[in-house]
Amino acid sequence: MRRVTIAAGALVLALAVGAAPAHATNGYFAHGYGTHQKGMAGSGAALSMNTLAAATNPAALAFLGPRWDLGIGLFNPNRSYDVLGNPSGFPGTFGLTPGRVESDSRYFPIPHLGANFQVGENAAFGLALYGNGGMNTTWPTETFYAGQPTGVDLSQMFVTPTFAFRLAENHGLGVTAIGAIQWFEARGVGSFAPFSSAPASLSDNDTSYSYGGGFRFGYLGNLSPYFSVGASYQTKIWMSEFDDYAGLFAEAGDFDIPSNWVIGIAIKPTESFDIVLDVQRVMYGDVISIANPLLPALGACGMGDVSQCLGTEAGSGFGWEDMTTIKGGFQLRTGEGWTWRAGYSYGEQPIPTSEMLFNILAPGVVEQHLTAGFSKAFGTQEVSFAVMRAFDKKINGPNTLEAPNQQTIELQMDQWEFEISWAFGIGN
Repeated sequence: MRRVTIAAGALVLALAVGAAPAHATNGYFAHGYGTHQKGMAGSGAALSMNTLAAATNPAALAFLGPRWDLGIGLFNPNRSYDVLGNPSGFPGTFGLTPGRVESDSRYFPIPHLGANFQVGENAAFGLALYGNGGMNTTWPTETFYAGQPTGVDLSQMFVTPTFAFRLAENHGLGVTAIGAIQWFEARGVGSFAPFSSAPASLSDNDTSYSYGGGFRFGYLGNLSPYFSVGASYQTKIWMSEFDDYAGLFAEAGDFDIPSNWVIGIAIKPTESFDIVLDVQRVMYGDVISIANPLLPALGACGMGDVSQCLGTEAGSGFGWEDMTTIKGGFQLRTGEGWTWRAGYSYGEQPIPTSEMLFNILAPGVVEQHLTAGFSKAFGTQEVSFAVMRAFDKKINGPNTLEAPNQQTIELQMDQWEFEISWAFGIGN
């Protein structure tokens, strides 16, 4: 009863803190979910390590046993942009003030909570709460709009009940129902009002909310004592519209969460050593408000074609492309409850060089992550820690709304993350 009370209090705390912005690593998806997985750069689809495994592969819960996980991370993204070249001043152009600007949004708490319960001998029910996001910037300058600092805040929280079962001793299936809520606010983009289908629902409308759901399906097979495979697929999470920003996002404020899949293997040379490799694909291109390019829609709107203005189905977005990430890592158990982890991941960032202007709002450009972590088990409890370093990445391209070759925009980003978690009830 005491543990249930602690967990209930932790859930309330997680919900309260959950409105804080979250990760912006693989595009705006987290590099991993759960402290064990984060210690291995987010890999581990073919292992069953903790209750947050359901966010990657729900089938993992079929092999986990009873367990509670509670954790919090400190996420530190460092973002800046540079504008090179003076505005031309030509009629119909959209010049930016030259110089370097750094975002004031730097530190965010990221909570997570998960539980797994055994249902008979071959099935399990799990529940997890975790965050996603990362399009969070606070530029202290008048980037787009005179007299108004610029930035956006996007947060996503997921509640995920999972049912998993073993078909046979070594094969498991799982399904997760995903309930999602999003918070969004945009500031200082009022200069785009002439290009919006709903100028009153474009900028500075405080926080708007969106709700929706989807599913994730997974398989995990322990094909031998030395080798296992895992795979999962998450549907698009269909979200209600951000009504207060119907003049910014395509389809009258629609901002669905992209579908994605992951395939992983685990090689186990000994009982104490696991080597893991995952491949993840996020389909940003399937969400119109994320994938639509800035041009030619914005230009067509400026010429009087209202069907291509911001907020319409053809309206401009961020121009993001699908993103594939390769993740690898290992964990080594050295006795007396100690487990050591490390990992590395690489994924080509999703922003084309032709899409610099709008992506000042959301510069999710990092590509490489190096991670490390450990766990210490004692009795039915465990403490875990993970650290992530996303290395500095710069991309640059033209200001497409200026005269040709007049201005260049450079986006830059690096990140740190530190996470600690506590597990209890293990094996009870």
